[in-house]
Amino acid sequence: MNDRGGLVFVVSAPSGAGKSSVLRRVLAELSRLRFSVSHTTRRPRVDEEEGADYSFVSRERFEAMIRDDRFLEWAEVHGQLYGTSREEIARATADEVDLMLDVDVQGAAQVRRRMPSAITVFILPPSRAALDARLRGRGGQDDADIERRLGVAREEIERFREYDYVVVNERIEECVELVKSVIQAARCRTTRMRDAARGVIATF
Repeated sequence: MNDRGGLVFVVSAPSGAGKSSVLRRVLAELSRLRFSVSHTTRRPRVDEEEGADYSFVSRERFEAMIRDDRFLEWAEVHGQLYGTSREEIARATADEVDLMLDVDVQGAAQVRRRMPSAITVFILPPSRAALDARLRGRGGQDDADIERRLGVAREEIERFREYDYVVVNERIEECVELVKSVIQAARCRTTRMRDAARGVIATF
């Protein structure tokens, strides 16, 4: 079995598609997989913790990090800045674990350009109506904001062909298993299993 880690998985989805819930389950159920804690300028939600869900920083601090080229990727989404620091990748590689990035389509495109080996997954909602219901179920958003998010979601969904894998989140249990299958399959690629195979060959 390969234990070197170092794989980078990039997962994107429209706002409200259930990506965060899916990734929490995947991370809890698979070993040697770490969540990449992104930096953001938005305020934390009630259930979010500093350093666990995001590193919450001021816009001034974020812009200083951009100038210092400290991000693998960054993007502005709904008026807020989000980014993955290069230090996150380096730490995961040093610790021999795989890294899970939760980024939007802009960030995923940057990662693909800078790290072609990254494995990308797009999570789709089952329909526009389902996404509308999920967004309204969150609360705290007016009709105009929801319509804006649905418009952005349509634009993001149109880019699904840019990803290696696409999963529809109709039932979370099935979606979780499919995302886990992508990760487990990537870990078994021939290029990842050469040392293990050579060890087996040496026994003959």
